[in-house]
Amino acid sequence: MRGMNQHDHHDLGLQADLQSLLQQTAHRRRALRWLAGGLGSATGLALLGCGGGGDSGTTGSDTTIGTGTGTGTGTGTGTGTTTCSLIPEETAGPYPGDGSNTANGSIANALMLSGIVRSDIRSSIANAGNTANGTAGGVTLAVTLQLVNTNGSCAALEGFAIYLWHCDALGRYSMYSSGVTAENYLRGVQVTDANGQVTFTTIFPGCYSGRWPHMHFEVYRSATTATSYSNKLRTSQLALPQAQSSLVYATSGYTGSAANLRNISLGSDNVFSDGSDTQLVSISGDTTSGFAATLEVGISV
Repeated sequence: MRGMNQHDHHDLGLQADLQSLLQQTAHRRRALRWLAGGLGSATGLALLGCGGGGDSGTTGSDTTIGTGTGTGTGTGTGTGTTTCSLIPEETAGPYPGDGSNTANGSIANALMLSGIVRSDIRSSIANAGNTANGTAGGVTLAVTLQLVNTNGSCAALEGFAIYLWHCDALGRYSMYSSGVTAENYLRGVQVTDANGQVTFTTIFPGCYSGRWPHMHFEVYRSATTATSYSNKLRTSQLALPQAQSSLVYATSGYTGSAANLRNISLGSDNVFSDGSDTQLVSISGDTTSGFAATLEVGISV
């Protein structure tokens, strides 16, 4: 009986070992199939995390990793991990000077001025047929805008044109407002560099009644097309922070701005009341040496 039990045990052990070996082999095969499938799914999920936002809403976001150079056609790649948002489309307001309306009985189009492509926009451009010779006074402000493609992995957009305009220290718009209809200062166009950037040297705008301190801008495919509002890709506005605005409005030359600022908020402004996260600039500096503001501008191209 004992010998038989030993023999039976030996036979069962061999069968069990063989069965175990077969099971282990099957397990390994299943594991390899699962791993391959899992890696494919993980890659698919990672790719789903990249890509562009569209024009279906006011904002969108993209995330990408890589390096390279943007181009005017909306191709290229940002450096490092980047998240970008589509900047909201906003009104150009009544004083765009882009050929879409009139001032003093004629079409107001600063984009057609010889010399409008410039970085320092504090002085007016004197052309044949106008007597513009004024310079806007106020606290110096350098505004850097970086244009990125929300529909192309947040690539820097090189070779695009940005038209920037805003009011002076007293809240007046050149070409339109009483006292400065003959001027065209605080208006200019620049072409984005390889990093998608332009920098305008200007002044801190005043705060006029009913509006938060702001600037207007339009984006064009190129400097060649930046001649009329009909060619623009997007119109938006940027907002300036309250703390720095208050400091500026305590200086001379900004008559009425401090009081106007106290009577308005981002939440009650007719442009920024629906959200200003993508339009509020980052800013540094002081009223003596001037301020520097930066804003990423996402468009879908």
